[in-house]
Amino acid sequence: MGKRLIIVESPAKARTIKNFLGGEYEVIASKGHIRDLPKHSFGIKIEGERFIPLYRVDKEHAPTVQQLQQLAREADEIYIATDEDREGEAIGYHIAHAIGKKPEELPRIVFHEITKSAIQKALESPRTIDMNRVNAQQARRLLDRIVGYKLSPLLSSKIQRGLSAGRVQSAALKLIVDREREIQAFKPQEYWSIEGIFNDTIESSLSEFEGRKIEKMSIKTAEEAKEITQKIEAERDDFIVAKIEKKERRSKSPAPFMTSTLQQAASSKLGFSPKKTMMIAQKLYEGVQTPKGVTGVITYMRTDSLNIAKEAQEAARELIAKEFGQRYLPAKPKVYTTKNKGAQEAHEAIRPTMLDFTPQIAKEYLSPDELKLYTLIYNRFLASQMEDALFETQTIHFKSPSSTFKASGRKLLFDGFYRVLGTEDKDKLLPDLKEGEKAHLTRLEAHQHFTEPPPRYSEASLIKTLESLGIGRPSTYAPTISLLQTRNYVELEKKQLRPTDIAFTVIETLERHFPDIVDSGFTAKMEEELDEIAEAKKDWQKVLKEFYDPFIELIERGKKEIKSQKVAIPIGRSCPECGSELVRRKGRFGEFIACSGFPKCRYTEQIEGQNKTSDEVCEKCGSPMVIKRGPRGEFLACSAYPECKNTKPLAKQEPRKLEVPCPECGGQIVERTSRRGKFFGCANYPKCTFVSKFEPVDRRCPECGYLMAQRTYRNKEVFECIKCKHKEERH
Repeated sequence: MGKRLIIVESPAKARTIKNFLGGEYEVIASKGHIRDLPKHSFGIKIEGERFIPLYRVDKEHAPTVQQLQQLAREADEIYIATDEDREGEAIGYHIAHAIGKKPEELPRIVFHEITKSAIQKALESPRTIDMNRVNAQQARRLLDRIVGYKLSPLLSSKIQRGLSAGRVQSAALKLIVDREREIQAFKPQEYWSIEGIFNDTIESSLSEFEGRKIEKMSIKTAEEAKEITQKIEAERDDFIVAKIEKKERRSKSPAPFMTSTLQQAASSKLGFSPKKTMMIAQKLYEGVQTPKGVTGVITYMRTDSLNIAKEAQEAARELIAKEFGQRYLPAKPKVYTTKNKGAQEAHEAIRPTMLDFTPQIAKEYLSPDELKLYTLIYNRFLASQMEDALFETQTIHFKSPSSTFKASGRKLLFDGFYRVLGTEDKDKLLPDLKEGEKAHLTRLEAHQHFTEPPPRYSEASLIKTLESLGIGRPSTYAPTISLLQTRNYVELEKKQLRPTDIAFTVIETLERHFPDIVDSGFTAKMEEELDEIAEAKKDWQKVLKEFYDPFIELIERGKKEIKSQKVAIPIGRSCPECGSELVRRKGRFGEFIACSGFPKCRYTEQIEGQNKTSDEVCEKCGSPMVIKRGPRGEFLACSAYPECKNTKPLAKQEPRKLEVPCPECGGQIVERTSRRGKFFGCANYPKCTFVSKFEPVDRRCPECGYLMAQRTYRNKEVFECIKCKHKEERH
């Protein structure tokens, strides 16, 4: 009798599931997408109203497909067990085609957690592949291919080589650029506040003066503030306690995490980037060592649902009653719903799979970063099922004939869910006073303020905005932000996303010629249409057609109307090395002067005024030193160049740390510089000698399983295995 075959995407997932099942099951990983659009061509055949994807198995996945085909021939039954999202459904569909089976005939099993009970339960009730969800994913893939293959080359030809554009990517970049425009256009406005101290200790703010409410920006000038304080000073001895208010206020327990809120919390509380958060969450989901063996310790981490399984709710309530007492247990289990229109409520929120695997026990099994994220998820889930916290808010109104000051305080009456999450808010208690008694104005002060520009987006706040606008879905947030940084459209500066000069140029071009591509409303509408395809409410071919025709018309018009910004502008000087004309060009790091004889002559110089000044003086000629940028980064150079050619390195800076663990020892990979240029090595050198010429990325080689790096190879952006040199094209 042949074995039963279970096919998943990830080798780690396969190993974990294999541990749960007996010898009658063979579990194998497809290692992601085994069939996709071709890497080096458009890959879509258009016949009238139909868009036919030309899927193919690339040579890198050919050995995996051969292995799958062989095992499929030997198996009595084949189960598709890819992730329960649209991408997982599509991967299952492609696996079926690759092994020569009809997708609608193969049993499909789904689960939200990789635990023994979840796998066994899934095997008892298989379904079939949902073609509506497959078509929604196909539509997304083809839409992204259409935009990427038609718009990116146009931008590269008109603005700068290597530029890219995408549906979600471009809409997200416009948000960042628009925020920067707001900051640049911002003009601060002056305003004043008036604070009073009563009875030596009670801090208060002016809330009413001569019958008008005083709010922020009410007092605009120093003269007005002075006039008000003078009148109040004259009534210093006339204040009484006019009113005392005490109210109880509930602080509701937070919902469990979904993808976006997990990424936001991990960013603000742990300092993790979205990419790092998802990398760690993936490992916790697929399986780690526990006292019960290797098992998944959190549910599926790409979700926009806040649903919780009844069994998990009951387990949480039992633990809360046992550990904290009945007072902390709500009368009914707490249920949360998301406001997102396209949320897939059949999914679950992110939660621990085993409440007895506490953070205290997990400490013995998880790495420090894994433990931090697991603790965040564990405590948030437990808190979501606990009773609300209860506060008493206190307000005292101090009144004189012309003015009213208000003092506020609060007291924690019952900590509720804060028992697990903790709170940094300390009680601010007001003294016991009686209405009608006199109050002494101890001190009166007027404070000048200026309005501040809106802050730049952080990774967390951008994700929150993308989610609120309906741009993208849980699986796209982290890759989108990572891509914007990789393409040098944004830089992370003090944990804030700052757009580069080229980002402004690209967005200005897209706004003028492709307004829909950067319009958040249009992008959100496309996401809704993809949701409707998944729900069998729209035909995926019709959605593609409605997008394609007007888009291609704009592409053709753009080829004619978009003016090239690559024009080299003569500056009226000759090259000191070959005598050819010098021209002004645009490059990755801004404008520069270069020889028109390039590539035969490679003379370049920076434009005067673009160099950053420094506090150092050239020790050879006494001229100021300036900061210039070269192939190895920034360095100090004499401002008297070319008469004085003295250069020296900048003061040693902290090396840039990558969010990819060393494949040899698990340590930190850092960027270093030698006389031969930039390279990447392990921070544990000389104990660990890992080194890579190109920047490592969080991606494993399908051939040997080693770490891959990103680089340019034969004018193409590729991922290359650091060990066996296997290459995959980057999109």
